[in-house]
Amino acid sequence: MIQAQNTNHPTNEENVRRVIALIDELLLVVADENVELSKGLPASRMKQLDEKNRLAQLFQECVTECVAKTATLVVEDQALQAQLMGRIERLRVVSDENVIRLRAAIEASQRRIEAVMQAIREQIGTVSPYGAAGRQTKRAVSCATNVQV
Repeated sequence: MIQAQNTNHPTNEENVRRVIALIDELLLVVADENVELSKGLPASRMKQLDEKNRLAQLFQECVTECVAKTATLVVEDQALQAQLMGRIERLRVVSDENVIRLRAAIEASQRRIEAVMQAIREQIGTVSPYGAAGRQTKRAVSCATNVQV
């Protein structure tokens, strides 16, 4: 994706512009997911998940290339450099919000599951002569009348 470049080479600006465009796409997807999560929707139903994962993977590849120094995102254009740094900071803020909202959605899902399981346990406990360990806790009651042997 990003080629190894000399820091003064003009294609560094292209690299930076591509990363900014990628971050902008990621910002839109994560912000959209945050709006949906703020409505109380379960995290597992998020339509943005696949796109967010795809964009996050591309961003990770860019970061990996920069860390490995096979690419650089340093440019002489200070405005472009500032734009990149601003986008990175905005992505950090939106991502932090996303983590908080995802944790809340997961906790809400766990509470829903626990409520359903508790209702099932209560229902089973009132009709079954068997306890959780599988042992008989009550005597089975026959509902038949006038049974002759």
